[in-house]
Amino acid sequence: MLKNILSISGRPGLYRLVNRGKNMLIVEGVSTGKRTPAYAHDKVISLGDISIYTTEGDTPLSGVLEAVKEKNDGNPVDVKALGSDEKVREYFETILPEFDKERVYTTDIKKLFSWYNLLLAAGITDFAEKEVDEEAPETEEGK
Repeated sequence: MLKNILSISGRPGLYRLVNRGKNMLIVEGVSTGKRTPAYAHDKVISLGDISIYTTEGDTPLSGVLEAVKEKNDGNPVDVKALGSDEKVREYFETILPEFDKERVYTTDIKKLFSWYNLLLAAGITDFAEKEVDEEAPETEEGK
């Protein structure tokens, strides 16, 4: 699900990939629904490709978003209510205790919470990738 959700550097919000054109992508704002082009010179990254540094390696963003959802019972995170940067980091530590405190900045955590809130507002609540069952029976055609 997160593979089609994009972050574009220099533009606020998140975008859903709609189509691909020559030297551009057609994207739709998750919160606005407005379609715009994203050109080859724009720095575009899929949320499915992002991970958070931990002491044991990296944790995919989908796993972190699922942990945030569990911690908040599916409700949005109120970053302003948390207060200072130190409180934000303490709260994030209750969600992902093994995050690398030196390489993960408070701005990264706030951006993660902001993305989580945007996705919830857009009705996207399934963050984990569904595994495809390779042993599922195949249908026989043409018999």
